[in-house]
Amino acid sequence: MAQGTVGTLLASASYVWYGKVSATMKSSRGAGVVTAFILLSDVKDEIDFEFVGTELTAAQSNFYFQGITNYNNGKNLTVSDTFQNSHTYEVDWQPDQLTWSIDGQVARTLKRSDTWNATSNRFHYPQSPARVQLSLWPAGLASNGQGTVAWAGGLIDWNSADVKNNGYYYATVTDVNVQCYDPPSGANVKGSKAYIYTADGGTNDTIAVTNDNTILKSLLGTGTNMSADFPHSASSSSQASQASTATASSKSAAATSEVATVPGLTGAGPGSDGQRGSASDSSGSGSSSNGGASGVSSATGSAATGFVQGPSTVKTGSGASPGTEKVLHGSLFAVLVAVVGMLVM
Repeated sequence: MAQGTVGTLLASASYVWYGKVSATMKSSRGAGVVTAFILLSDVKDEIDFEFVGTELTAAQSNFYFQGITNYNNGKNLTVSDTFQNSHTYEVDWQPDQLTWSIDGQVARTLKRSDTWNATSNRFHYPQSPARVQLSLWPAGLASNGQGTVAWAGGLIDWNSADVKNNGYYYATVTDVNVQCYDPPSGANVKGSKAYIYTADGGTNDTIAVTNDNTILKSLLGTGTNMSADFPHSASSSSQASQASTATASSKSAAATSEVATVPGLTGAGPGSDGQRGSASDSSGSGSSSNGGASGVSSATGSAATGFVQGPSTVKTGSGASPGTEKVLHGSLFAVLVAVVGMLVM
C-alpha cells in the first residue's frame, strides 16, 4: 500500500454460501494501517478478521448483517505478534453457527439463534453468498472520519521505516483455502450454476441456486439483460450520399458518446463478448458506468421450502436491495497469494 492510494484489495471471483475459509498470513503494521481478511456479500453481510497496525497482539473478529453497525458485534482475539509471526486464521460459517479460529484453536463462537432482532423480525446473522477478500487499507488517512482514524491507531506515517525501505506498507499472505458447504437444508435449489435473489429482502429465504447464465454479452449487460450489447456504427453506412453518410455518422457518434466506456481505454467502448471496442465503435473516452438492475426473478417462496427467517407469523421486511445476478461459488477454491502490499490499486 503506497502513499496516495486507497490500498490494495484482492477478491475471489466466485461466491461462497456457507463454508470453511482460512488464510495463512502476516499482517502489516503501523498507525492507521489495517489488514483485513473478510467475507463480504452483495447485500453487505460480512464476517471479519481485521488487524490494526498498532495492536499486533490482537485479531479483531466482527460480523455484520446487511451493513448494519452494531458495536457489540466485535471481539478482540489474543494472538502473538501478527506482523512477525505467520498465523492461520479460519472462519467456519454454517447456517446456524459461526466460529473464528486461530492456528486450529477455536477463539470465538456465534450462534445464529443469539442474533434474533425483535424489531426487524429477523436474524441479524450473515446469511447471503459472499466473496472472500484480502485487503490492506489506509484507515488512518486525514480525510477519514475521526472515529475511524482513532480506531486505526492514528494517522498514517508515510515516513515510517517500512515505507522508506520498501516504498509501501505490506502484508504477506502465503495460503488461502476455501471449502464450500452444500446449500443449507430447505434451500431453493433449481440448479448448480448461479445464486440469485428472488426478492429484495436479501435474506437466506430469498436466495435461489439456479442454472441462470452468468456471462454478460458486453459491459452494458446486467443481471436482467445479459445480452445487452454496444451499438456498432458500421450498420449506419449505406453507400448513400456524402451528406446522408455524415448525418448518420454524426447520429451514431452522439449515441455512442452516451454509452459507458472501458475505464482507462481512450476511445474504447464496452465492446462485445469481452472484446475491446474498435476505433470506429466509440467517439469518446469517458469512464462512467452503467447501473445494473435488481436481478430479481420469480421462484417458489419460503413458505414452499420451509426455509424461513423465524416464526411463521413473521412478515417479510423490505431489507437491503441486492445487486445484479450473483455468480455461484466453486466447489473448492484454493489460491496462493504472496506479498499483498505489492499490488497497488
